[in-house]
Amino acid sequence: MAEHISSKKTYIIIWITLLCFTVITAAVSRIDLGQFSGAVALIIATIKAMLVVLFFMHVKYISEKMTLVVIIAGFFWLMILLVLSMTDYASRAWT
Repeated sequence: MAEHISSKKTYIIIWITLLCFTVITAAVSRIDLGQFSGAVALIIATIKAMLVVLFFMHVKYISEKMTLVVIIAGFFWLMILLVLSMTDYASRAWT
């Protein structure tokens, strides 16, 4: 099995992007978004997790079909959990 070798430049760009998203997360946490604070934080965290999975775990470069099925199932399960969590969060009576 041949493994894909990513360039150092790709890793540095992804690392800088992750740092930027971390700064954005810290900046957004200081802004009062009301009931959308949790949703925005989860969206940013999901984007960062996706970058880590795709590039640092080399998921972007795989060709095995079964591995791809497992990865897609994992993302599908994550989306189910996020949607149900946000539904619960949005339906609470805030007094």
